[in-house]
Amino acid sequence: MAEFRRGVRLGIDVGRARVGVARCDPDGMLAVPVETVPRSDESIARILAIAAEYEPLEYVVGLPLNLRGEDTPSTADARAFAAELAARAGAPVRLVDERLSTVTAHAALRQSGRSQKGSRSMVDQVAAVVLLQHAVDSEKRTGSPAGELVPLDQE
Repeated sequence: MAEFRRGVRLGIDVGRARVGVARCDPDGMLAVPVETVPRSDESIARILAIAAEYEPLEYVVGLPLNLRGEDTPSTADARAFAAELAARAGAPVRLVDERLSTVTAHAALRQSGRSQKGSRSMVDQVAAVVLLQHAVDSEKRTGSPAGELVPLDQE
């Protein structure tokens, strides 16, 4: 079986209005929602405060590509957010393809009987859960961490 690096990871779904945060247990069995952080100049500080509680091995930030795998306006925003997080976090930050994670999150919330309007704050957390679970499962399957490492020298 492929080697899995044991440790908590934080999943981050970066949106224009909100940032969804999820975590997984050290064995990567289950990703769970943690918090929806309002998007502001304080977003990264709040994520680092959450991280202080969980001491993550790494951060997994969703990279919103279009269905053809190309960059979108949101891609540059997520890359910039990940670079700032990497510069301040003290743990590696990985960008992971998150195509369809928000769509999957909306579908899961609909299936649980929540309205679109009533689940706005939850959808970002659920999208972070979907993205993080995908990254952890991928690493377990392949033995390699999912996505691309954000270099620290990136500005």
